[in-house]
Amino acid sequence: MSEIRIRNEKESDRARISEIITLAFENDPISDKREAEIVRLMRDDSALSISLVAENKDKIVGHIAFSKVTINDECIDWYGLAPVSVDPRFQSKGIGSKLINEGIKLLKKINAKGCVLLGEPEYYGRFGYKANAQLILPGVPAEYFQALAFSHSIPSGTVKYHHSFG
Repeated sequence: MSEIRIRNEKESDRARISEIITLAFENDPISDKREAEIVRLMRDDSALSISLVAENKDKIVGHIAFSKVTINDECIDWYGLAPVSVDPRFQSKGIGSKLINEGIKLLKKINAKGCVLLGEPEYYGRFGYKANAQLILPGVPAEYFQALAFSHSIPSGTVKYHHSFG
């Protein structure tokens, strides 16, 4: 596989990003198949704080999105990672990891205080994410809602993602 390049999304990438997201979640049994729509709605609302693509030979093969979340209805510089998507033909090659690591690096660069996500603990644990009883996302198993703090303090409260998540 050629070198993977991570860069910010461009307007001309949007159709391919939607395609990648749809393909990535097509066979996911817990997906509601709305991930591409969620990204589009966040983009339309200027709520995508970071939106990165992964390219292989100038073809987009992956995407990741980060948006601000609220904790107890306050914006306190915490972000949500959702979704991360890799074309199924390119999965298990480290592309998702590269997207996540670059996203974390950019979050730190904009002085984010931390990031939350809903996902598999075994996968996201390698990036430092872990469940924390202080942060709650109603309606999901606590062990799958994970946080990564960029400072020593983790806030306490109920987390809400952008309204496009439903």
